[in-house]
Amino acid sequence: MDAHGFPLVAAPEGTSRLVPSRFPPVSAFERVAAVDDLETVMELEGWTNDRLTAHRLSMLDQSEWVYGRPNASVVMAAFMHGSRTGMRFSGTDLGAWYCSTELMTAVLEVANGMRKEIAVSGVARLTSEYRQYTADLAGDYVDVSGDPSFSDPSEATYPKGQALGHAVRFGEDASGIRYDSARRKGHDNWVCYRPTHVRNVTQADHFEIDVPPTGKVVVRKLSD
Repeated sequence: MDAHGFPLVAAPEGTSRLVPSRFPPVSAFERVAAVDDLETVMELEGWTNDRLTAHRLSMLDQSEWVYGRPNASVVMAAFMHGSRTGMRFSGTDLGAWYCSTELMTAVLEVANGMRKEIAVSGVARLTSEYRQYTADLAGDYVDVSGDPSFSDPSEATYPKGQALGHAVRFGEDASGIRYDSARRKGHDNWVCYRPTHVRNVTQADHFEIDVPPTGKVVVRKLSD
């Protein structure tokens, strides 16, 4: 048990995360061999143009910065470019690495976000391309799966989840949280708060996801 009364579990290998293809990968953190060089490289890549990015980087201890390895920038971007409105287990101040045990769960989570965008914008449907990244998660995870108060499909439970996420992120017991997918019953999602615990990150397949306001989501695997 962790300090919050939930069991601790290990994450499976090969979790999946989808990133919009409209955000092309950069190589700022891959090219850095020492922490002292990071600020210069970030400036050259334009990362420091957004003062929120610099602020979020300062919130991460240097021991948690990922650099000098493949897809390091993909990992760091998840923390530097958090949601403006917050997510289920993270607020607006700092992002996190969200992923799913299975690819289809990740697809349905993305499709739900696209449906929300349809509702706000009023467009008839949305079609977007995504890159899949697989990764292994190190460390132990607070397991809240089975607790419906953390997996309500609406955003009503976000304050509770964000409070737990803040406690886990700045605590010492765990690397993140395991929770039930609200979009695919019986399947797991994960959120990791330690960049250095997101390991063996590999870019995998590319997909086109077509989402109508209601009804069936269509997923097409794109050619390499």
